[in-house]
Amino acid sequence: MSIGRRSGVLLHVTSLPGPYGAGDFGTGARRFAEFLKEAGFSLWQLLPLTPVLPVFGHSPYSSPSAFAGNPSLISPELLFEDGLATKAELDDCAVPSGRAADFAAASEIRARLCALAFARFKSGWYRQMTDEFEKFREEENYWLRDYALYSLLKKKNGERCWADWPEELAARDVAALARFEAECAGELSFIEFTQFIFFRQLGALSAYCAELGVELMGDAPIYVAWDGADVWSARGLFDLEPDGRPRCVAGVPPDYFSETGQRWGNPLYRWEEMRRDGFAWWRSRLRHILKYCAVARIDHFRGLSAFWEIPAECETAKDGRWLPALGGEMLEAFRREECGGGELPLVAEDLGIITDDVRELMARFGLPGMKVLMFAFGGRVAENPYAPHNVAPRSVIYTGTHDNDTAAGWWSGSATAQERENFALYTGREVDAGNAAEIMTRMALSSAAELAVVPAQDLLGLGAECRMNRPSVPKGNWGWRLTEDEAARLRDKAPSLRALNDIYGRLGQ
Repeated sequence: MSIGRRSGVLLHVTSLPGPYGAGDFGTGARRFAEFLKEAGFSLWQLLPLTPVLPVFGHSPYSSPSAFAGNPSLISPELLFEDGLATKAELDDCAVPSGRAADFAAASEIRARLCALAFARFKSGWYRQMTDEFEKFREEENYWLRDYALYSLLKKKNGERCWADWPEELAARDVAALARFEAECAGELSFIEFTQFIFFRQLGALSAYCAELGVELMGDAPIYVAWDGADVWSARGLFDLEPDGRPRCVAGVPPDYFSETGQRWGNPLYRWEEMRRDGFAWWRSRLRHILKYCAVARIDHFRGLSAFWEIPAECETAKDGRWLPALGGEMLEAFRREECGGGELPLVAEDLGIITDDVRELMARFGLPGMKVLMFAFGGRVAENPYAPHNVAPRSVIYTGTHDNDTAAGWWSGSATAQERENFALYTGREVDAGNAAEIMTRMALSSAAELAVVPAQDLLGLGAECRMNRPSVPKGNWGWRLTEDEAARLRDKAPSLRALNDIYGRLGQ
């Protein structure tokens, strides 16, 4: 992928301010896109936009679908603009915009407003939108109807896992599903309508960003949830027992950070089976993301080269083994069928222990990897691959990611004494909690990496209380939001940030 020398900001949509529980595709998103243009940034990196569940702490990386959109990102304001909601209804739904997202309120508000919107839509006064809806249903049928069926079946079966549904439904008996569709046609249509509104609004945001010269970067977790529409609708593509439960699960082996490794629990792919139809599922998934995003990051990219197979009955990741994946063949098929043989618009998440086979796969397709500055100052800096002087141009450099502390939080608490000493020596500056983020931002922008991405928190110098996620901590993640005051402060910083992007050659053409 040809990136060009440019820069971007990492901020999930839910982290935007606004009066409806969590950020969405409305005014807050448009204002942020305008800030990016004014500040000289040309890329907006997002976290996955798929549905989230309370049971997984609202993590965007644990979704019941790899294709569907999160209804909580639907903008009530845009529903009003389309005549699908009234001003009074929006006023009645509004809640204070605080530091943390209120995911329960956000979900309830969208469910209520989308139900009212659907009722109006069915009244027949929206002929153009009706045509758009039918076109959407036709074009997205390869995933949409299965997602709607799964969602409604799960609701009507007491939210139980699909493997615990009546056998004919779990096994997707054609006659049983046909009866269900006939009995629940209206409810299924509502789910599809909600998805239509989601992608209609996402498409509008993507187009608005494009007008400003800003591109979206999407995110594709490598694995999908076992209890989700993808596995239920395509059991043959996943390594399952006859009863539908995983035979083995995904994770990573023990390492310096964990004596027992990480047992994620996701089902593994049957790569040989995927090969039979030219990796159609993977190709459609990547194509789906790239319909709205100019580039996609593949999380845990190394799993496309080899994966850690853990027997499902094992409680930890210790007793696993490495097995080869067919990610190279899949990417070749994607390049041939979807990219006309050209470059792949993908970024490889290659953090952690990376072996030669992974590096070879990245080199084969010219994929940039990730370099995180917070990892650069431990041990011998001269040889550290994350240190700016060792970063290759074909890289994406970050101050930190959604899984890291903020730069100010890192300096104040997460960093070791040695890391702080090395950082100060490397920069030749007097460093403290007040300027650590600004120094690290300059370091990222001035590096040789083609693309530099800075989390919004670091542009503002926010502390550890504003980090997005603490891996392995099950509660209290993903809810951080910009306050209205912080969003205003960002806009005020646009001229100075643009000057930095200019002097470091990141304004592009």
